[in-house]
Amino acid sequence: MDLTMTFSEKVLKFYSELHIGYALPEGVEVMNPYRDSACFEVCKKFYNKFYNDDRWRFLILGINPGRFGAGRTGIPFTDPVKLETLFGIENAFLKKPELSADFIHRMIDAFGGHEKFFSKFLINSVSPLGLMKDGKNLNYYDTPALKKSLEPFIKKSIETILSFGIHQGIVFCLGEGANYKYLLTLNGREKWFKEIIPLAHPRFIMQYKRKKMQHYIDDYLQKFDSIQ
Repeated sequence: MDLTMTFSEKVLKFYSELHIGYALPEGVEVMNPYRDSACFEVCKKFYNKFYNDDRWRFLILGINPGRFGAGRTGIPFTDPVKLETLFGIENAFLKKPELSADFIHRMIDAFGGHEKFFSKFLINSVSPLGLMKDGKNLNYYDTPALKKSLEPFIKKSIETILSFGIHQGIVFCLGEGANYKYLLTLNGREKWFKEIIPLAHPRFIMQYKRKKMQHYIDDYLQKFDSIQ
């Protein structure tokens, strides 16, 4: 880990250099918002606000950014609406909310607020760049060919993220199905983390279990108790 850089500087350097660099299956498009100067300015404001320090943090890994959240703003589970309403970061992005972001920020409020949460956690994704096909979100594991072609990028990205100053005793995985299974398999080979704790994915909760949202918030908080 580079001790001369703050946590936010490491994150921003990572984003500025982020690219896949490998051929993907036909028809797959990559969303890389960090190449857009307006997006990168937003990221600088956000990460310098919450991560301008040298604290170590626990990692929460989602699947990959969606086109209405991090695929647009560059900040995981934070849509353009929440950038302004929660953080006062004005932006010219299309003000379309993201369902998953609604859950994550409700959970963060229950945890004790953004300052407390971001001082302990970094949210990112197994594939930190989003994917689309035919104008719709695509998950990195949706086809065997896509998953195989992305694996070198995924491994390099996770290893770089760990160099920011990440506790490796526990990692939290958003998704109890395919994302969790893949991360278990990959971690079995790479030995990055001692334990992977799965959490129900925010999209699943908001799309299928919205009436039980408080139950899932409580489940997140209970599992986060393991690092308190």
